[in-house]
Amino acid sequence: MSNTIHLEIVTPTGIIYQGDVLCVVLPGSEGEFGVLRGHAALISSLKAGVIDIEKTDSKHELVAIDSGYAEVNEFKITVLAKGAVAINTGEESEIAKNLEKAKDLILSMSSDNASLSLAFAEVEKKIK
Repeated sequence: MSNTIHLEIVTPTGIIYQGDVLCVVLPGSEGEFGVLRGHAALISSLKAGVIDIEKTDSKHELVAIDSGYAEVNEFKITVLAKGAVAINTGEESEIAKNLEKAKDLILSMSSDNASLSLAFAEVEKKIK
């Protein structure tokens, strides 16, 4: 039996991420929560923040979202976000541009400075 769960991150402009992953940490409206294969079914609202995706090769990919919803069942996670930016994909210069886009996206949607500082610190730490 596989220990992966399928993840889709979708915005009004299309699919931002799609694939089988080991674990996903989502910025829930009541706090971050992790999802593994076999998770209980739930629907949660998401706040502006960063989705941390642990891929099957144990590398992490980060996607910033402004807000949205997550639907989880034991085999699949579907995130519907108003806006999203993949942060750490591509060359170093592209990552820097994406990081700026992600910061702008999160800043445009959130008035909670503590959450913003935490999200930005988490992104900086994981990119390095």
